[in-house]
This record gives sequence, C-alpha cells and structure tokens, in this order.
Amino acid sequence: MRGGFFFHATDDLPEVRKLFYDFIKTIDCSFEAMVGRKVPSLYENRHNGKEAEFYADLLSHLLKNKLQKGGKLTLNIAARANSTRNQNLQLALSKAIGRNHKKVGKSAKTHVAFNVQNHLTEPLLNIADYFCWSVQRVFERGEVHYYNFLKDKISLVVDLYDSERYQNSQNYYSPKHPLLASNKL
Repeated sequence: MRGGFFFHATDDLPEVRKLFYDFIKTIDCSFEAMVGRKVPSLYENRHNGKEAEFYADLLSHLLKNKLQKGGKLTLNIAARANSTRNQNLQLALSKAIGRNHKKVGKSAKTHVAFNVQNHLTEPLLNIADYFCWSVQRVFERGEVHYYNFLKDKISLVVDLYDSERYQNSQNYYSPKHPLLASNKL
C-alpha cells in the first residue's frame, strides 16, 4: 500500500475518529460551511439539474464575504469530477464577485486561487472532511455530539435553502447560535 493520508470520518473506527477529533482541537483553524438542501425543484430550476452548477453556487456563497479582505486566498479543494474543473471553479468565483459587488458596491480586493487536490494526499482535506461530517450528522440524523465537540472552531454554518428561518438570518449558525438536534431534516 502506498503512503498518504487516509482519514475519512465515515470510514474511520470510533477510536481513530476520537484521536483525529482530539487532534483537530489542538490546531489553529476555523471552519465555515454552506449547506444546500436537496430540494428537487430548486435543484432543477436554479442549477439546471446539474451537480457542477449546484457546487458552484454553494462555493460562491462561501467566497462572497471574503473578497474585500485583500491579499491572496488559496483554497484547497477536494477533486470532484466536473464540479472542480477550472471552468466551474471560475463560475463560482464570478458568482461570488457579483454577489459581493451587489452587497458592498466595490470591486473585489482579494485574489483567489484554487488548488484542486486528491483527498488521499492532502491532509487539510482530511480535516475538512471531519468538519463536514460533523455538520452533516446534525442535518441528517439530528446528532450533535461531533458538532458540539468542534463547535468553537465552526465559525459559521449557513443553511441556504431554509426558507422558514431565512427571515432575520436565523439560518446562520455560529457558536453563539449553534446547530441543534432540531435542525435535522
């Protein structure tokens, strides 16, 4: 077997998962997520029934508020077929720039670079996988144990298509307004 990083929250034994979560708690990092519910009518109408367009839209929401910070932002992206092809990543960036400009009325100051990586060789993606899995467990199972363990490092989760909580930004979650078991879909 070749060397590399093979941590994957779904597949890891509970003992390994615990060690990896403990490791994540020791590193200086934060995590943000955009959650897109699988609503068939939205998927068909807004994303033309295409996974790549859905991915670009979610990524654009993640990027839009980071474009006024200046400097360079390099994103390590897990390779995912058509979703992470350069053309689709540029589509996400263009949407983010448009949304940012509409919000602040200024041109983007941040240069964004995409670094598409294989999850078996880039350890940062293993960490991101654990964060994503923690958030996913809340929405799919109402299970908050893993989320609560990392909650202080999860600075933002936005449930983009939660129309019931959209008013007053109640679909934005943070350590002060955390996800709960009741967020289960």
